[in-house]
Amino acid sequence: MTIGPPTAPYWRISACALAAALATTLGACGQDNRYVAPPPPKVTVALPVQQKVTRYLEATGYVAAVNTTNLVARVQGFLQAINYKDGEQVKEGQILFTIEPEPYKLKLEQAQAAEAGAQATVKQTDADYERQVDLSSRQVSTKVALDNATANRDTAAAKLKQAEVETKEAALNLGYTQVKAPFDGIVTARRVSLGELVGANGPTQLATIVQTNPVYVNFTISEQEVLKIRAEIRRLGVSPQELTAIPIEVGLQNDTGYPYQGTLDYVSPSVDSATGTLAVRAILQNTKDVLVPGYFVRVRAASDEQNSLLVPDAALGSDQGGRYLLVVNKDDVVEQRKVAIGPKVGDLRAIESGIESGDRVVVAGIMRAIPGQKVDPQLQTAAATPAPAPGAAK
Repeated sequence: MTIGPPTAPYWRISACALAAALATTLGACGQDNRYVAPPPPKVTVALPVQQKVTRYLEATGYVAAVNTTNLVARVQGFLQAINYKDGEQVKEGQILFTIEPEPYKLKLEQAQAAEAGAQATVKQTDADYERQVDLSSRQVSTKVALDNATANRDTAAAKLKQAEVETKEAALNLGYTQVKAPFDGIVTARRVSLGELVGANGPTQLATIVQTNPVYVNFTISEQEVLKIRAEIRRLGVSPQELTAIPIEVGLQNDTGYPYQGTLDYVSPSVDSATGTLAVRAILQNTKDVLVPGYFVRVRAASDEQNSLLVPDAALGSDQGGRYLLVVNKDDVVEQRKVAIGPKVGDLRAIESGIESGDRVVVAGIMRAIPGQKVDPQLQTAAATPAPAPGAAK
């Protein structure tokens, strides 16, 4: 059987079906080909925490010894003994160096003998004077004899006084042969050797003793801070005596927080006109010798306590204009707020100005929060940070 081409009506039906399918497809594409905007990005926001925050005056200072004294030979002689080890902690009154004492013992004995002779002379002249007074009253002796007895008595008394002074001087010189520690402290390496002649051409420095407990911490504060502090002192009615009880906290450069506590010890009566700063000094106990004279330290003192707004420190940004926060307004649009920051409390940072208590601050998803654009804020609660104990990291 021979198969021929399809008949014309079949082709017409197929062409019509294809045209209808294409029309339906094209019509459907035309209806759905529109841009649909993505949803706003989600960011996490939190309201500022309201909490009392202690404001601190912070400065950099240095440790200084309360007493530093050069130990010197005040008399001439050969060094007979060195009674300490270099760098040793010594007690007040401990003998550190001994200068040959024998010559000064002999001088003391000589002075004591001269004093005894002067005392005997005084007794004799006193007796002569009393005798001449008696004879003169009975007109047996002349006035010249009485005058001579009076002069001899006065001369003997003066010589006795001189002998007593020479005895004291000899005793002092003998005492100077023992160089003692004037206070508790650490003695530096000796600067002389055994058998060396010292004190020949004036006082010879033997070593230096440094008192390390307690210690001073010296620092300065600016004139602007001085004005603020004085205003606060007037407001609180603090007396000059109470100022010395103000606690001062100190930390070394590698310390966390301020582990060492002391009190205010001295405030300069005037501001240095060259630097515009006021010199201040604190005194601290240093029983473990941690604070070495010469160390640079961090210093702070509580100035006042105020109600503050706190936000996570990680939420803060910075640019050429300073520090800022990203805040979501009532229309869920991001705003950039310039802020002034205060002290850090745990993971939170006090904000001095720039935000209010009802502002929603972006605390997470900050890279998705673009100023001027809308976001989908997810509110979370920021927990208040308890005030740390004195000396802890704040």
